[in-house]
Amino acid sequence: MTQQAELGVEDRVPELVPLNAIFATDFVQILVPVTSANTMSEVAAAIAHHVEGKRVRALPHPKIVIHNGRTLPGEMTVAEAGIQPLDHVAVEYDIPEGQS
Repeated sequence: MTQQAELGVEDRVPELVPLNAIFATDFVQILVPVTSANTMSEVAAAIAHHVEGKRVRALPHPKIVIHNGRTLPGEMTVAEAGIQPLDHVAVEYDIPEGQS
């Protein structure tokens, strides 16, 4: 067993985690490189960078990451969420009810 495997998630060296991602109403799935130490807020921003204002109209709302049907907190890291390389994530706008 390596020392890396013995460390807690928060103590490991960040690892590259390429993600298959879709942003809001975009029709193109993209491959986005993030690290295991990136937060969901950072992941959402990295994915939005490639799409928002290009194929999807930018909206003035926060963005959320959805993985395996669960909405992940913005401060949670990729490692803490258990997201693996090439997993699929979706980024959506967190639009308050009654607004569109």
